[in-house]
Amino acid sequence: MLSLPAPAKLNLFLHITGRRPDGYHILQTLFQFLDHGDTLDFVPRSDGRIQLCGDLPGVPTEDNLIVRAARLLQEASGTNLGATITLHKRLPMGGGIGGGSSDAATALLGLDRLWGTDTGLGKLAELGLTLGADVPVFVRGRAAWAEGVGERLSPVELEEPWFLVVVPPCHVSTAEIFSDQRLTRDTPPITLAAFREHGGRNDCLPVVTARYPEIRNTLILLNKYCEAKMTGTGSCLFGAFPNEREADKVRARLPATLQTFVARGCNRSPLHLALDKAA
Repeated sequence: MLSLPAPAKLNLFLHITGRRPDGYHILQTLFQFLDHGDTLDFVPRSDGRIQLCGDLPGVPTEDNLIVRAARLLQEASGTNLGATITLHKRLPMGGGIGGGSSDAATALLGLDRLWGTDTGLGKLAELGLTLGADVPVFVRGRAAWAEGVGERLSPVELEEPWFLVVVPPCHVSTAEIFSDQRLTRDTPPITLAAFREHGGRNDCLPVVTARYPEIRNTLILLNKYCEAKMTGTGSCLFGAFPNEREADKVRARLPATLQTFVARGCNRSPLHLALDKAA
């Protein structure tokens, strides 16, 4: 059996700079991983079947990104092998921390290792992009400055603070946010140097907080203790701290009814670190 993490990610900022004729939004963002996430266990099969254990409520098995990733790799590689995959889910759906995309990337890399298909990161990232714009950053496994629809990635070295992540009690639809007429779509592009000096914002935040009072109220609460930000299209909010102790202190002050976790920021994905150890 091969057991691998599917780590969360944070968008440290998210600017929407335009929109393509096909409707996809052009953006700039900065991805960093967390040492917290789902876990996938892989057991090879000789009959070619893909069996997923630990299905997500409301998501048909064939629509699950893990299964779709597995079938994509089977088709691309021509392998006759299959796998039984067990998902241990910890990351919330609709949280903006990449749960489904990370699961898909871990499936691609894990099965590539399990089956010995030796596909290469470039091809795996191409396959991943057909599943979702965030999948390639998880496949490549480096903190990255992203442009285009999120697929043009430039690796970066960032500080690795501790983050307190808060999960408001709601599920955000990315499609709804990106189709909202109030969404800012003309933020001027910036450079990484400009971000390092002046920071950035999340253009989705005003739309999300207008639609979801749970997120607006949680943001107000978290802002009492730190500079609170939202990752992706939400719903998760986060604050950065110099060490785990400071993050835990703020976590202890939040209502016990709020789902929270504390994790370290990582410039190299825990998935790739685990694959190195398993080599």
